[in-house]
Amino acid sequence: MEKLFHFESPRERYKCDAAIVWCFDNRFEMVLRKLVKRLELNYYDPIRIAGGTKCLASPEHERDREFVLEQIRISMRLHETKTVFLMLHTDCGAYGGLAAFGGDAETKAQNHLGELRRAATLLTSKIPELKVRCCFVDFEGVWEVGAEGAAAVKIA
Repeated sequence: MEKLFHFESPRERYKCDAAIVWCFDNRFEMVLRKLVKRLELNYYDPIRIAGGTKCLASPEHERDREFVLEQIRISMRLHETKTVFLMLHTDCGAYGGLAAFGGDAETKAQNHLGELRRAATLLTSKIPELKVRCCFVDFEGVWEVGAEGAAAVKIA
């Protein structure tokens, strides 16, 4: 084994400010870092999978949903997580990209708002003690999605 580089990392366990269910699309990596900073999350547990919140809202297989739920429960058990951010982004390949919506960004955004709300409802029914916040990310910002019927609010 060859050491690639040296670094110092804290050895103490941490209390998690939030878990974030997010896609692994690297185009939005900087957005995630800026959002974490804007929300002042010192410690967070990233749960990164293709489609992110799609695995809760409309998974291709039930085992995908169960996997994400278990990751959230592990974060709660190990790091005392009390808040989960559910996130979706525009042009997500797991949904077929923008092309799956006829190139209509507004139609896609409305679909994703519904998906976020569906995932939040499922999550609060399965783990009622969690605080759930939902965000939609497009190429121009991050929008927090409120409860059913509430408007999306730009947060970054």
